[in-house]
Amino acid sequence: MTEQVMAAIDGSQFSEGVCDYAAWASLALEAPLTFLHVVDNHPQTAEADLSGNIGLGSREHLLEELSQLDEQRAKVAQEQGRLMLKAAKERAVEDGVGEPGSRQRNGTLVETLAELEEDIRLLVLGKRGGSAHQDSEHLGSSLERVVRSLHRPILMVPETFQRPQKVMIAFDGSNTTRKGVELLARSPLFSGIPCHVVIVGAETGDNRSQLDWALSTLREAGHEAEGAIRAGDVEETLRVYKEQHDIDLVVMGAYGHSRIRHLLVGSTTTAMLRRASVPVLLLR
Repeated sequence: MTEQVMAAIDGSQFSEGVCDYAAWASLALEAPLTFLHVVDNHPQTAEADLSGNIGLGSREHLLEELSQLDEQRAKVAQEQGRLMLKAAKERAVEDGVGEPGSRQRNGTLVETLAELEEDIRLLVLGKRGGSAHQDSEHLGSSLERVVRSLHRPILMVPETFQRPQKVMIAFDGSNTTRKGVELLARSPLFSGIPCHVVIVGAETGDNRSQLDWALSTLREAGHEAEGAIRAGDVEETLRVYKEQHDIDLVVMGAYGHSRIRHLLVGSTTTAMLRRASVPVLLLR
């Protein structure tokens, strides 16, 4: 199967943003678009909870009724998912995508994406913000595991689509971020978009040569490019630069060799993505 843009929707308030960013990416990359909905049937703990003083017959009857309710809930969840996928495809068609596809799976988001990884060129997910509805909890809590398990670019997006006008890459000279610069340089996704390269660290000869390489790589590919080396806390420094230069898409390596690695590995991954007000493209 041709590698495609895959967009995971879950009924949260991020779904519209996911649809629109996925459509934008699909058109720019000239890649097929598939929407994915995963029905996560959480195991019920009712049986353990009901082991009190009720009679055996009553308990068995109650468990049977709970089992039937579980089946009904699963059917409702699947039907809701089908309706969401239908609406997502209609929205993508309105955005200009020819024939978007859809998939519905049972299981967990992480396991499902691992199974589909070979089909994915770019994964689009919604970020769970501080005011997110509980319906999106499973998606938000899965962010770190998705990043750890998937070896494909992941685009985390906000609720509302805004066509990117300026992109910033957090660069640390690692293999991942060097590949990221090369990706920016050649990808149709960033065609015509000015690029900013930011190194968080000291003004050293090595950092300066790394920055010069990144800028020349981008400029040789026809991009308008500028860069900076700034000392300070990684997350705060990148946030300030983003705000000062009106950056509306950030590219980061999910795993690098510097402090950026420590920023993105562990519990701070979800926190950083939650605070970001613009799309974040994570590279592996």
